Formats: sequence, C-alpha cells, structure tokens
Amino acid sequence: MRASHLRVYGVLAGLLLLGGEALAQKPTPAAMAGYPAKSIRVIIPGTTGDTCDTMLRLIGHKFMEKTGYAFVMDNRPGAVGQIGLQFIAQAPTDGYTIGCGQGGNMVIVPLAYKKVAFDSLKNFAPISLMVSNYLALAVHANAPHKTARDLIAHARANPGKVSFGTNGEGAFLHFATELLRKEAGFTYFHVPFKNAGLSVIDLIGGRIDAVLGAFITVQPHAMSGRLRILGVARETRAPNYPQFPTLSEAGVPGFTSGGWFGAIGPAGMPKPVVAFLNREMNAAMNTPDIRDKASTLGLDLHIEPPEFFTKTLRDDFDKWGRLARDIGFKPQ
Repeated sequence: MRASHLRVYGVLAGLLLLGGEALAQKPTPAAMAGYPAKSIRVIIPGTTGDTCDTMLRLIGHKFMEKTGYAFVMDNRPGAVGQIGLQFIAQAPTDGYTIGCGQGGNMVIVPLAYKKVAFDSLKNFAPISLMVSNYLALAVHANAPHKTARDLIAHARANPGKVSFGTNGEGAFLHFATELLRKEAGFTYFHVPFKNAGLSVIDLIGGRIDAVLGAFITVQPHAMSGRLRILGVARETRAPNYPQFPTLSEAGVPGFTSGGWFGAIGPAGMPKPVVAFLNREMNAAMNTPDIRDKASTLGLDLHIEPPEFFTKTLRDDFDKWGRLARDIGFKPQ
C-alpha cells in the first residue's frame, strides 16, 4: 500500500514539476490573486498633459473601475526624460511602480548623448506600447509651396537655403527631419529650438520655412488658417483628418515617421504581473471613449502584447542608430 502511495505521489510531483514552468509564464486567476493589493505609482518623465501623462491617466481611470486601485501619477520631468526613466529603472520590481517611456527619450537620447543614466534595452520591462503619433510637414499658410513635392523641388534647387525648425540638435524631430532629407534627396538649413512649440511659433511668424512636427502640434494652426499641412508621415490618411494627404501621396514615397509612447516597469518585474498589466491596459484602450480620444489627439493605438513593444524598441535602435551613423552625427 505504501509503495502504491509513493508511486501516486511521484506521479503527482512529476505533473506539478512539468506544469510549473507553464504556470509561472501564464497569469492565471490564482497566480494573480494577490495583485494588485494597493495603488500603483506611475512615473511620468514629463509634464502634466503630455502624451504619456494623458494616456496613463485615461487608462488609470479604467483600471480603478476594474480593480478598485488607482494609478497615482508622479510627474518627474527634466534632463530630456532621464530623471524619470532612471527612477523607473531603479524602482522595486514588485509591480507597484511603473512608468512611461517614449521613442525620444528611450532611443534618441541614448544615441544623442555620450552619458545616459540608463540602458533602455536592459533596465526596463516593456509592458504596453500604448500609442504612436505621426508627424506632419507644415509651412506657412502664405508660402508658395502648395504640396510637399513643391517644397522638396525648391529645396533641391536651393541647397541649404530652406530652413527647417526642430526641437533641438540631436532631438527626435531633428532625426526625423534628417530622415526626410535623406529619403527625399535635398538639403536644408537647420534651426534648433528648445522645444517643438517654439519652432511652430516661428513658422507662424514667417521666420523659418518649414517644420516636420507632431501632427497634433501643427493641426490646430492649419485648421485656423495660419499654417498649411503638406502631408502626414503616415501609411494612410488620418481617419479624423482625411483632407490631409500622406507624404507618400504628396511626393515622398513610403515615408512614415512618428514617436511612440509605452508603459514600462523596471527590469525583473514578474512576467505574470507584466502580462496582467498589459491585458488590463489593452482592455482599457479598446473602449470607445479612449479610442475616440486617441484619434482626436492624432494618436494610433496599439493593442499588442509586451513582445511587440520589445521588438519596436530594438527595431528603433537599429533604424535611428543607422541614420545617426549615415549622417555622421556625433553624440554630445
């Protein structure tokens, strides 16, 4: 009898061992029973009202309705996002401190600066690539250029004389403008500003010729008649703004560019916790009100698993790193 009992216990033990790995990888209701047990701190490496902040506040409201626990927002701007990102990287891995990163501070900053306080590929656990925006090529409303093709032809005929404003030397919009220059085959005069908003102000004032900026930044001024959007850097026309052609249609075949914004945690977060947060964030973003809000803000939602975010991060390092090498950009 004892021998048979031992055999039964042995079989049960073997089954438990075989199933252990699967249970560790897949978040089951039992595995997630204790999480969350309190509110979650959310580090935003920017100011209140920026894209990261807006999206995680919207998602946090849905999360609160579903779980009873809040997203407690903690804005830590400064050093082009490094202050907030370093805080996330050094946070406990229990899932109660997460944050937000974007292409500008997780990819472009490490390429643009020699000393960075974190390693984007090693120090973070990607949770959800929430949204991406898209850029728009804009000129003054009274500019003679009616299409992107016109502007590019003028820039080719006048090398280095057409001025483009960006949000700074080595910043994301500078890299994006360099990509446009490279793919369209023209040269320009670079005018760096402290932020993208200042470049748009100077474009409205007629002090620079063009801006390749976030659609949502230039769109209100185009609608008010002060700027003209020559094309959006998107594969298809924006659903809410179909009057604006894509840059592919307007003279730069295949050109797309934009930033992304994603929820992250410190490296080492338990996979079931990452999967749980990803699932809840995706469910929140898939609701009609958040879908509508994102579309109005010129954002494309990504209802994808964490692996999609990981791949996007690595692909962007390859893409922008290659561009930096091609244009001979030297980190500061």
